[in-house]
Amino acid sequence: NGTWYMMQSAARHWRDRDQPGSIINVVAVIWRGMPQVAHTCAARAGVVFLSKTVAVEWALHNIRVNCVAPGPVRTEAFNYYSETGRASFDQANPMLHAGDSWDVAEAIIYVASQAGKFITGEVLNVDGGQQCWGDPWFAGRPSYFELDYSVSRQGAPRSAAGAGEE
Repeated sequence: NGTWYMMQSAARHWRDRDQPGSIINVVAVIWRGMPQVAHTCAARAGVVFLSKTVAVEWALHNIRVNCVAPGPVRTEAFNYYSETGRASFDQANPMLHAGDSWDVAEAIIYVASQAGKFITGEVLNVDGGQQCWGDPWFAGRPSYFELDYSVSRQGAPRSAAGAGEE
């Protein structure tokens, strides 16, 4: 609810003063299904589409609403991942490295600035192309999600020639 309350308060402030405004919500890169985190994907998608909806509604008041979606960004939080998990961040996108906090900050500044004055209802991905490729488990696939692809869903061994056939 906090995101919605902040957006309403800021919009009301600008509308009542007949001033232009820019709201930027920071969301996660959630463009593909990610097992075991349905709750967070749903919440982020809700913020994205809330932003798109009010971008249309508030455009007449010259209030722009956008989202910035960071991918892996090297921060102190990286230390909470295993060494394998940390190493996998560099393989999570076609640029083959994680971003830094300035990548995200500069994207936000761009969208908020006069350079972004005709941008509204958009999501700017700052992820090195992560949403375009690779495993959704960019921090390493959890052990419980490792699958034995040599066995079909019915439990019968698959031959190389029959792989993918039902």
